[in-house]
Amino acid sequence: MTLLTINKPNRSGISRNKLFQTFPGVFDEFFNDFIKNDSAAYVPAVNIAENANDFTVDLSAPGFSKEDFKVEVEDSVLTVSGEHRTESKNENSNYTRKEFSYNSFKRSFTLPENVDEENINGKYENGILKLTLAKKAEAVVKATKEIKIA
Repeated sequence: MTLLTINKPNRSGISRNKLFQTFPGVFDEFFNDFIKNDSAAYVPAVNIAENANDFTVDLSAPGFSKEDFKVEVEDSVLTVSGEHRTESKNENSNYTRKEFSYNSFKRSFTLPENVDEENINGKYENGILKLTLAKKAEAVVKATKEIKIA
């Protein structure tokens, strides 16, 4: 015995199968967007500049404190990570409200060969983590010197 599904249109002219196929798609799209936006990883913006004597890496991380950062160098890879947690609690005779937030990130950068890995400094100020990566002495470009011929 074979069962057949009858795809009979309802009063609005839309078949039942098409109607139910549409709604899950709408809900899937909504929840996928919601989950994507809610759980999207926090990735701070980074500006990298090269100067004559060093490189600077400016990482935008407002709301963090300097204790929230971890900066490591291993195998010519600079890894910057941060973890920030906040919690607030408001108690009243009728209710208790507790809110918390958690932000974390991890970014890695392959260092050029001319970076002195032993001479990297960091400073956090006004929401910007600024790392200064000194160049190796032999990599520093010296100004051109003109020699006058007598």
